[in-house]
Amino acid sequence: MRIILNVWRQKSRNAAGRFVRYEVPDVNPDMSFLEMIDVLNESLIAKDDPDGPIAFDHDCREGICGMCGFMIDGQAHGPKRGTTVCQLHMRHYKDGDELTLEPWRAAAFPLVRDLAVDRSAFDKIIAAGGFVSVPTGSAPDGNAIPVPKSSADLAMDAAACIGCGACVAMCPNSSAALFTSAKISHLGLLPQGQPERFRRVLGMVGAGGAAGFGHCTSIGECEAVCPKEIKLENIARMNRDFLKATLMRRTDAAAGGTG
Repeated sequence: MRIILNVWRQKSRNAAGRFVRYEVPDVNPDMSFLEMIDVLNESLIAKDDPDGPIAFDHDCREGICGMCGFMIDGQAHGPKRGTTVCQLHMRHYKDGDELTLEPWRAAAFPLVRDLAVDRSAFDKIIAAGGFVSVPTGSAPDGNAIPVPKSSADLAMDAAACIGCGACVAMCPNSSAALFTSAKISHLGLLPQGQPERFRRVLGMVGAGGAAGFGHCTSIGECEAVCPKEIKLENIARMNRDFLKATLMRRTDAAAGGTG
């Protein structure tokens, strides 16, 4: 089948960008979306196109690393729910379809080139609290610390977040609340995550604001496009912990000031 692509081309974050129209003939329905772009890039290289091949992020192409991602007709990762763009196949499109491809649009994700953006702002959030303190020595027995199944299930659901950035790109406020709350939840729901629980939420939420992400206003676009279907309830859990941590900090500060 034949697919028409309108692709955002921009050589660097400071260069002017524009949409360029490409026709991709003989697309195999069993191709993934990224394989289709690979075929297009081979043709651009072969004919020495002045813009060169289209730049986009990718790695495992199995929907688990979070590297890939861009907007397809205004939808992060495309139209199929719970699917990364690398796992989106061309059989979901029809012969002659015309698609528009754009990078994630967020101040905290500066553009690198074409469809590739710099998502290192996520690393700053993780560095601010996405860890637990563990004692040195041999690994503890797996059953040494009892974990309720309900907590384990919720923690595993949150840990499924791959950090692709679709939630930020789709949010009108460019909020990283879904990503941040997933990382906070999957540690804070477990006994091992309790020592840093409230310090973690203060640090990670603060790092998100400092990195340039916007505030969450509970619109829900993030959950709708998340390829791992992370739930909004994680944001509610994060907000509760953040409020409690803020009150605890103020209480501690007041107690220290009067002592």
